[in-house]
Amino acid sequence: MSQFFVIHPENPQKRLINQAVEIIRQGGVIVYPTDSCYALGCHIGDKNAMTRISRIRQMDNKHNFTLVCRDLSEIGTYAKVSNKAFRTLKNATPGAYTFILVATREVPRRLQNPKRKTIGIRVPDNIVAQTLLETLGEPLISTTLIMPDKTTPETEPDDIRNLLEKQVDLIIDGGHCGSEPTTMIDFTTDEPQLLREGKGQVDIFELDMG
Repeated sequence: MSQFFVIHPENPQKRLINQAVEIIRQGGVIVYPTDSCYALGCHIGDKNAMTRISRIRQMDNKHNFTLVCRDLSEIGTYAKVSNKAFRTLKNATPGAYTFILVATREVPRRLQNPKRKTIGIRVPDNIVAQTLLETLGEPLISTTLIMPDKTTPETEPDDIRNLLEKQVDLIIDGGHCGSEPTTMIDFTTDEPQLLREGKGQVDIFELDMG
């Protein structure tokens, strides 16, 4: 049976954040709020927890996970960022964006796109998520909480509890955070390309619209 924490969206209770981080470090799978929708997350080094997330979502090994980071400097540890891309990302973080970048050696191979050696990275503009990441001190492996028979994310913590209380270790109720996915932008080429338009505004980028 999973634990259920109600964490204040603007003033997260430190005690509950510390308990959540301990659950992650011990191999737990959590549900947590972001600035676009609720997500499943686990420790970057935990292959078993990642497999559990794949089982919940019924994803095959071709599905790309995202590394959710606390700030821009952490992105630089896990992805190769050109000077031009760095300036652009600085203006867009934190925010509802997923950036596709070439992975560094710090990214476990199982998380990388097998052909392109890329990784999706994002810095959420959500106080609960940010506090969680700052306390953890490293990124979360993450994916949007969409159940196998659904096309849209789960948005209500009580519904999530009914669905997943026997499959995850912790559900964080951080209030309503919407259901719109992130805007996804590929920074692996000379000019950034829009892969998916979502919650994040696209007009701050000079995009190749294909």
